Amino acid sequence: VQLVEFGGGLVQAGGSLRLSCSASGRTLRMYSIGWFRQAPGKGREFVAAIDSTSTTYYAESVKGRFIVSRDNAKITVYLQMNSLKPEDTAVYYCAADRLPRAIMNGEEYDYWGQGTQVTVSS
Repeated sequence: VQLVEFGGGLVQAGGSLRLSCSASGRTLRMYSIGWFRQAPGKGREFVAAIDSTSTTYYAESVKGRFIVSRDNAKITVYLQMNSLKPEDTAVYYCAADRLPRAIMNGEEYDYWGQGTQVTVSS
């Protein structure tokens, strides 16, 4: 499964961005999809996830600001990021796995995208 992310960019604090994650046109219906981020000099951090039943999970730092969702065809997974803060600046990655034992743990995912840069200016 080859994942591709789209939608990163530069935005002012308080603004919004929507990231997309797809798998070269194949369905992600049976996969849990996690979003992770890594800021310069920091480790990888869980952001949000959606499992195959469309149950969603969020890190406390983004709860109420970010929304993860799937499209109806379950080909694309989105991360809508609102009220962005400078501390949200990072490279964002999507990851996929059929049945991660711990959906917030990046070690559980087999497939990763190349990442997309999100920069939030103050």
